[in-house]
Amino acid sequence: MAGAALAEEAAAAAEAAPVPTLDSGSTAWMLTSTALVLLMTIPGLALFYGGMVRKKNILATMMQSFAITALVSVLWVIVGYSLAFAEGSPYLGGLDKVLLAGVEVGSLTGVIPETVFVVFQMTFAIITPALITGAFADRMKFSAMMVFMGLWVLVVYSPVCHWVWGGGFLGKDGVLDYAGGTVVHINAGIAGLVAAIVLGPRKGFGTDNMAPANLSLAIIGASLLWVGWFGFNAGSAAAADGRAGFAMLVTQVAAASAALAWMFAEWILRKKPSVLGAISGAVAGLVAITPASGFVGVGGALLIGLIAGVVCFWGATGLKHALKYDDSLDAFGVHGIGGIVGAVLTGVFAVESIGGTAGLLEGNGGQVLTQLYGIVATIVYSAVASFILLKVIDMVIGLRVTPDEEREGLDLSLHGESIH
Repeated sequence: MAGAALAEEAAAAAEAAPVPTLDSGSTAWMLTSTALVLLMTIPGLALFYGGMVRKKNILATMMQSFAITALVSVLWVIVGYSLAFAEGSPYLGGLDKVLLAGVEVGSLTGVIPETVFVVFQMTFAIITPALITGAFADRMKFSAMMVFMGLWVLVVYSPVCHWVWGGGFLGKDGVLDYAGGTVVHINAGIAGLVAAIVLGPRKGFGTDNMAPANLSLAIIGASLLWVGWFGFNAGSAAAADGRAGFAMLVTQVAAASAALAWMFAEWILRKKPSVLGAISGAVAGLVAITPASGFVGVGGALLIGLIAGVVCFWGATGLKHALKYDDSLDAFGVHGIGGIVGAVLTGVFAVESIGGTAGLLEGNGGQVLTQLYGIVATIVYSAVASFILLKVIDMVIGLRVTPDEEREGLDLSLHGESIH
């Protein structure tokens, strides 16, 4: 009798539960957000990074973002999406969605088509490895870069994505990451730092003039990143609702706050506010608000931006010079450090009425420890796995261009083209 009663209760509960239905407004916003996030890599990141290298490497640097976009798009639909979002273990998704098996016209993720969710998440998988390229700009072979990024997105990105967003252990343990502080920025920043160290510095690092060749390209790229970031953060609501609106608001506030913080820090210390500093500060603020964007209010966003702007300025200048690693375009200094700052401060400033979880300021100090746990797990795995991948690739095909190719520039030596 008890079994029959339980069965009846379960049936009644199933009838009472609302059947998910497609929401056209949310779907329209997610289609838009997906395009905005793709805009962040091509042309945004391609222009941002391309403008910061020397003239002889502009095309090769932009080509990296473009080629990664194509490569990851294919790998994502073959197996990456399945490893990240199919049901599996706490550490890795299964293979049920290889080649998007079971994803049909009517399949829903929440209130949007699963196809839209697949492509939205694909754009995150594209930009994360593309961010890494800034750390080793000017010196990695194109062949090695393609092999590394293809393996990295499957061996590192997809598992970490599953940990946080795909039903894995970090998400279940309460780590807050609304739009990619751990999954995207810490993950990419740490991999970039490891790559910069494994490859060694550029020829002439510390002696030659390595000033950006075209800051007008970089400022256009940074501006496109800023605009695209609304898709990144507000799109992570996977709905067109009040939380998406709040995510958009705090994203704008934190970016502006960090741009001013970096600019004034540089103005005070170096007597002039640089274009490169202002755009780097804005990106640092965008990075730091990413994990917090669905959890904090405007006051928290202002402070997160202010702190990130100053700390990332130090990371891209003082820390890099003190430790003497050649993170060419500050992938670690901005994304790694900014991601860590943002992930920690999410635990401080989280507002229960916005995201459902209280932070330190609302009496939940344990959330900061939970955030640190997520940060450490991501750092350790990304660092170790990235190091192993780089070393294996170096043994098999070699990572670095020859000194002559580096001196000539990667545009001509790797692609046979140049900017006149």
